[in-house]
Amino acid sequence: MIISVASGKGGTGKTTVSTNLALSIPNAQILDCDVEEPNAHIFINPEIKNKEYIFIPVPKVDKSKCNGCGRCQEVCAYNAIAVINKKVLIFPELCHGCGSCSYFCPQHAIKEVNKEIGFVETGKKGNLLFAHGKLNIGQMMSPPLIKAVKKYIDPPRINIIDVPPGTSCPVITAVRGSDFCILVTEPTPFGLNDLMLAVEVLRKLNIPFGVVINRSDLGDEKTDSYCQRENILILMKIPFKKEIASAYSKGIPIIKALPEYKKNFQELLDKISKVVAQESK
Repeated sequence: MIISVASGKGGTGKTTVSTNLALSIPNAQILDCDVEEPNAHIFINPEIKNKEYIFIPVPKVDKSKCNGCGRCQEVCAYNAIAVINKKVLIFPELCHGCGSCSYFCPQHAIKEVNKEIGFVETGKKGNLLFAHGKLNIGQMMSPPLIKAVKKYIDPPRINIIDVPPGTSCPVITAVRGSDFCILVTEPTPFGLNDLMLAVEVLRKLNIPFGVVINRSDLGDEKTDSYCQRENILILMKIPFKKEIASAYSKGIPIIKALPEYKKNFQELLDKISKVVAQESK
C-alpha cells in the first residue's frame, strides 16, 4: 500500500505525521519526496547505504550544423531556447528534457547531454527502509528527482511518501499512484484555505483522502465544519503541546517523547486500511 502525506501549505506538520506513522508500524518504508527541503532523515536517523546521482537530458547545439532557422525555439514549450540573429541561446534551468528540440531540428544540429539535478540516498533504520532525494541548489526541475525516489517503492511494504507542500507539479508527481493521501492541516484561515485547494487536486486525481488536524486546539472550528460539510473523514487530531514542540525542535519523534501516541498512529493506519479496502471493492 502507498500512503502519501501532503499539505496545501508548508509548516502544518506533514513530516511529523509521516515519520511518526512510519516508526509506529512494522514492514514500512518512508520516502521523502520533498526534495527541495528533505528533513525526514532528521527524525528517522537512518544508516545511508547507497547514493545515486540523477540526471536530466538538456540540449547542446552543434554550431557547425545549425543554420539558425529557429525551429527549436518554436517547439520548445518552456521558453528554454531563444534564437537571436540566428544564434541559439539555451537556458538549461528552464529545460524540462522533453526532447522536442532535438527531434524536430531539420539540420539534426541538436543532441542531448546529461545534466545532474540532484541525488537519491537510500538506507534503513532497523526494519524501516528509507529513501530521500536532494535537489541541487539552483535547480528548478524537481519532478524527475521525485520520480527517481519513487522508483524505490517496495510494493509488499507500507510505503509512506512525504510530499512537497503546495498543490503544484511536484505535489502531483509525488501523490500520483497513491492508494490513499493524508492531508495535514491546521485550524487557521491559511490552513483551511490551502486545505481546500489540496482537496480539489486530490478529487481531480481520484485519490481517496482524509485529514489530520495538527495543533488542533488552536485556531477555530471552521476546519472541522468544512470537513463535515464536505463529508471528509477527519482521521486524527494532534493537540498543541509543549512536549511535542520541544521534541520536534530536537529532532525527536512524538512516539519517542510521548510513547502513548504510538497507538494513535497505529489506529490512523487502521482507519486508512479500511478506507482503501472499501475503495478496492
